[in-house]
Amino acid sequence: MSYQRILLKLSGEALGQPSDGHGIHAGSVTGIARQIARVVGLGVEVALVCGGGNILRGAEFSEMGGQRANADYMGMLGTLINAMALSDAIEQQGVETRVMSALEVRQVAEPFVRRRALAHLGRGRVVLLAAGTGNPFFTTDTAAALRATELGCEVLLKATKVDGVYSADPKIDPSAERYSSLDYMDVLSRNLRVMDSTAITLCMENNLPVVVFDLFEEGNLERVVRGEELGTRIRNSS
Repeated sequence: MSYQRILLKLSGEALGQPSDGHGIHAGSVTGIARQIARVVGLGVEVALVCGGGNILRGAEFSEMGGQRANADYMGMLGTLINAMALSDAIEQQGVETRVMSALEVRQVAEPFVRRRALAHLGRGRVVLLAAGTGNPFFTTDTAAALRATELGCEVLLKATKVDGVYSADPKIDPSAERYSSLDYMDVLSRNLRVMDSTAITLCMENNLPVVVFDLFEEGNLERVVRGEELGTRIRNSS
């Protein structure tokens, strides 16, 4: 394996209805769980951060008149629902999991404690990291970069519905160029919107490589972990 410990970042929409990304779709969740179970079977330690956009986006909700901090906490609870759904689906594949939350919800999740999370990973459990950083105004992309750094992950795998990072939206601009590799500063200076700038900066400061790839082609997660050249790699070019 090219990687022994990874952090997989999923959007909430990845769990939603294929048509619009809303809600939780059993087929979508099961498909993702199946890919994760295969990778765990190869001996790879897997931590996972999932967004909550299929349930609620804090920033969008606040634009409707709600307080941004309150809306963000609502979004964090949405990520907890997604983590619980994924946890159940992964365990149905025969792999142990633990849901760990940045907010205290002891009835359904353990509080995030770094050393405890490392112990779970060492025992072959998938660790689902919910509720972002536990703070409003931070995205789940930033939470993924933070947790990957804390847990000593070798790579942050950013799962999307396209096969990498493009110079423009390929659905709108057929001439859009796909990048096979980028420097962190390229992402920031070109405003490529792969992840928010806080997340990219955190990865850059800690030399944490990011691979952006299409999760929705069966087997792609395993291919990335094996080191195949899929998607776009973001790292320090020097």
